Amino acid sequence: MGRLEGKVALVTGAGRGIGRGVAMLLASEGASVVVNDLGTGLGGDGADVSIAQQVVSEIEAAGGTAMANTDSITDYDAVGEMVQGAIDRYGKLDIVVNVAGILRDRMIFNMDEAEWDAVIAVHLRGTFNTCRHASAHFRERREGGRFINFSSTSAWGSPGQPNYAAAKYGILGLTAVLANSMNRYGATANAILPYAATRMIDSTPRAEKVREETGKLPSELAIGSEGDPANVAPMVAYPATDDAQNI
Repeated sequence: MGRLEGKVALVTGAGRGIGRGVAMLLASEGASVVVNDLGTGLGGDGADVSIAQQVVSEIEAAGGTAMANTDSITDYDAVGEMVQGAIDRYGKLDIVVNVAGILRDRMIFNMDEAEWDAVIAVHLRGTFNTCRHASAHFRERREGGRFINFSSTSAWGSPGQPNYAAAKYGILGLTAVLANSMNRYGATANAILPYAATRMIDSTPRAEKVREETGKLPSELAIGSEGDPANVAPMVAYPATDDAQNI
């Protein structure tokens, strides 16, 4: 029996990269998983509803339980419906993992308002939306609850990422508030600042230099190495367990 047997988890951005690895691991540990992914490009453009369903199919093929959701986490009401949908389907919600994100990199003196707003909306507002709706359920149940939010070392001042860095710093503050306000209801909140070579890193100027030198993108080179996105998932799995109530 897995350590998350009987738990219900919602993972945003679960169609690819780190989010996919998290969803797969939580499912393998026994959790029923809501796989949320709009299937957009790195800049938040377009949509591919098949991305989330592919992960669900993989989880089910491995003997796990999952359902797909393709709503945008920037939509407050849609996120409320997603959370309620998980409760209606599985009877409750125990774990919320916020991984979803986009990039629109630009130096501060070149960034326009739309590029700022788009990144803030997905990372910061999206994390608020899921935590807001899940927190009401956690408060009502008073049987625990796990918020696991993804920040980034870019929060410390990554050049060319004023929007992304501001959002990721904001997530740290939001997570601290969750920890201090929801502990009375048995809920915990943690933020993770991971290192992994994902398609986000593939989009940077440094990635192009790596491809010129090696013929492969960083995400391809990372498979099986310390930069493999699959290595991040265990950092989520433990805070999601009942053993993590005191961390």
